[in-house]
Amino acid sequence: MPATRSWSSPRPRTWWTSWNALDPTAQDLLFHEAHTARAFTDEPVTDEQVAAVYDLIKLAPTAFNSSPLRITLVRSPEAKQRLLRHVASGNQRQTAEAPVTAILAADLYFHEKLPTLVPAKPALRDSFEGDVEGRAASAKLNATLQIGYFLLGVRAAGFAAGPMSGFDAAGLDKEFFGDGRQRSLVLVNIGRPADSAFAPRQPRLSADEAVTSL
Repeated sequence: MPATRSWSSPRPRTWWTSWNALDPTAQDLLFHEAHTARAFTDEPVTDEQVAAVYDLIKLAPTAFNSSPLRITLVRSPEAKQRLLRHVASGNQRQTAEAPVTAILAADLYFHEKLPTLVPAKPALRDSFEGDVEGRAASAKLNATLQIGYFLLGVRAAGFAAGPMSGFDAAGLDKEFFGDGRQRSLVLVNIGRPADSAFAPRQPRLSADEAVTSL
């Protein structure tokens, strides 16, 4: 019997010689049967469960391995009230009900971790140090990329995700990130879906409309 492998440990190099598509059940879990959740049960979502999601999605690519996504978990009644002050009225009910809401933010000082993340390029940190505007753009772009991975990771773990952009980002950042190091991008409610969690799926563009082949 093969040894158990954690998500964070590397596979043997020979694994790369055989790529297999996800089976239809896994594709359904991530895409076909997955919807934005708007209602949740009261089953808890633990820090350890979210950490397991992060340990999976952190392996996906970002530019320079910069990994600028930062996640703040909001679950206590006091923290939820602080959060709800900045959430649009149409998103408040599901945010209040969700066992946990993740504030997904970009670390504007991600470059401080680059010596650890990219040890082969020791000058990379300093190249970002004086370029505040470029650093912020890179942080937001790559954190947004990681948000997509995070949503799929939540679904892969068997939870429902309710991503939201309807909130006062400036107010939320002042509330939770007063030191100015992070910029919030998206809120994601996480939990087990209630019976009324999902609305009918809206239309999507066809590949003919979205894909150009040159």
